Amino acid sequence: MEFTKMHGAGNDFLLVDGFKYNLDEIVPKIKKLCDRRFGVGGDGLIIALPSTEYDVKMFYYNSDGSQGEMCGNGIRCFSKFVYEKGIVKKNTLKIETLAGVQTAVLEVNENDIVEKIEIEIGNIKYEPKDIVVNVEGDNAFNKKLTVDGKEITFSSVFLGVPHTVIFIDKEDEYDVNEIGSKIEVHPIFPKKTNVNFVLPLSKNEIKIFTWERGAGRTLACGTGSSSSALLCHKLKGMSDVIKVNAEGGQLEVQVLEDRVKLRGTAEITFEGIVDLEKY
Repeated sequence: MEFTKMHGAGNDFLLVDGFKYNLDEIVPKIKKLCDRRFGVGGDGLIIALPSTEYDVKMFYYNSDGSQGEMCGNGIRCFSKFVYEKGIVKKNTLKIETLAGVQTAVLEVNENDIVEKIEIEIGNIKYEPKDIVVNVEGDNAFNKKLTVDGKEITFSSVFLGVPHTVIFIDKEDEYDVNEIGSKIEVHPIFPKKTNVNFVLPLSKNEIKIFTWERGAGRTLACGTGSSSSALLCHKLKGMSDVIKVNAEGGQLEVQVLEDRVKLRGTAEITFEGIVDLEKY
């Protein structure tokens, strides 16, 4: 199977042209393919498939083999992949995902290389039943949960996938891996959650550390960056355009009334071929 390894701000994926391969042969092998010691390695695997109504369909799988509804950085990598591979040669893409149709706008240079991608993420949901979080009220803002006997204030939102934001005052306030992994599977989240530790730096800039549902610690997360910027704007009175400093690079998020726009680069790391029978 041919694949392309890509990353968006350090959030890395294997991209596969599903027009060429049988999906049933790939999916059972995803966990091992994404293993960083015994496989190629990646935070997830993304497959391009035909869509009957839109330009292309994107199936996203976490590194543990579970299927996710969508992925913000993944969509940006996916958009560059389908354009430069000639699967869909359009500067504006309508991408079908399990979280609905996503729009990607590509900035293409004179050499027909995609330099930056902006995606719109809509269908934002604030009600606890839509996020799937067991709290009272019309939203999940500034709620409490307990981890290892310590009470933590959190806010959650749904941007295609559930995201939980914890505001911090200093970078080492929490052990991201330890606390993030426990919050991901906390009983208050029956379907688990992504966890973002967010340090505001100014009115228009933040630093973010992410524990991703189904993938663990990631160097960046597009929907996590978008959710964090959205909640910074709504709850902290920050700007509607926020620079997000993830561990693997920078992204820019614009908060609009009913959606957010996420802008950044996507890079090809390398390409290769694997024998699926060995996995």
